[in-house]
Amino acid sequence: MQYGMEYDSPVGLLTVASDGDNITGLWIAGQRYHCAGVSEPLVPHHNLPIFDAARHWLDRYFAGESPAISELPLAPVGGQFRQGVWEILKEIPYGEVTTYGSIATQMAERTGKTKMSARAVGGAVGHNPISIIIPCHRVIGSGGNLTGYGGGIAKKIKLLALEGIDTSHMRIPTKGTAL
Repeated sequence: MQYGMEYDSPVGLLTVASDGDNITGLWIAGQRYHCAGVSEPLVPHHNLPIFDAARHWLDRYFAGESPAISELPLAPVGGQFRQGVWEILKEIPYGEVTTYGSIATQMAERTGKTKMSARAVGGAVGHNPISIIIPCHRVIGSGGNLTGYGGGIAKKIKLLALEGIDTSHMRIPTKGTAL
């Protein structure tokens, strides 16, 4: 059984999912792949201790603090490749960004390959089921291109600004799937 709660945030209404012990999902309203991987309707349950912990973490994050990802038990559902990419996402420091290409290089090193496709990494990043906490918003395209956020570019910019990242020098794509 999957439980759910809603959280009103500065980037919109968030849906948080849990198996009762771990966070299994966090999506922004209207986000691509919203509730992907959830096979049955979420059962509303706002009094679970894991949801209290998630609310506390999110309150601190949106207040400008940098709570550690390790404070929350996370259990995103995905294959080995996606899990590997999501682990790298968790290593991106608060207030910093990285590129899809950099993550591809890290994945290649960790899997013993000579190289890895940045496009494949982009697919895994885009399917991150625990947005904000697993910080996929900290990934940008080469040359500072603000692309690839399922919640929308405006929300990505807002999250980066919240973390003190100056996005004024970054480019916003004029067409594509991440707008």
